[in-house]
Amino acid sequence: MKLSPVKEKIILGLDPGTNIMGYGLLHVKGSKLTLIQFGVINMGKYGAHEIKLKKIFERVLALVDEYHPDEVALEAPFFGKNIQSMLKLGRAQGVAMAAALYREVPITEYAPKKVKQSVTGNGNASKEQVARMLMQIFSIKELPKLLDATDALAVALCHHYQGGSTKSKSKSWESFLIENPKRLKTTK
Repeated sequence: MKLSPVKEKIILGLDPGTNIMGYGLLHVKGSKLTLIQFGVINMGKYGAHEIKLKKIFERVLALVDEYHPDEVALEAPFFGKNIQSMLKLGRAQGVAMAAALYREVPITEYAPKKVKQSVTGNGNASKEQVARMLMQIFSIKELPKLLDATDALAVALCHHYQGGSTKSKSKSWESFLIENPKRLKTTK
């Protein structure tokens, strides 16, 4: 009887933001989870929104190039009252997604409530409750100053708990178009 090899992968979790973007990297080997790294990308020093978007693209691309994640999980923007904030957040998320897709890494989005539910068992948990649960799971000694880092780690963990399946199996625009030929519009 031949034993199948233990599945191994790296998940990059992102909590997109225009001033602070959290990231978290998990190594999964079989049922064993190991925290690789988590932190924040601070764009507060850059004034113009388009420069912040450029920095998000560059930093996510650098994380992808350094750690070679097999999958990227992002927190989807929540609906708020401020339309301008929603637009900026959506752009930040789009740029982060584009960076992962540029390297053909599959992406999956999760609603904030889904992330909180999968990590704490409560979809209405606070950022602090999520952070404390992650501290227990990964034996993190100190609560980070910026909880965007633990939010991103929670997204990666949620992705793992969801079976790591990607909603879109397309790994590139080309494969997406091949799998979805009716979605391609041609002009005459």
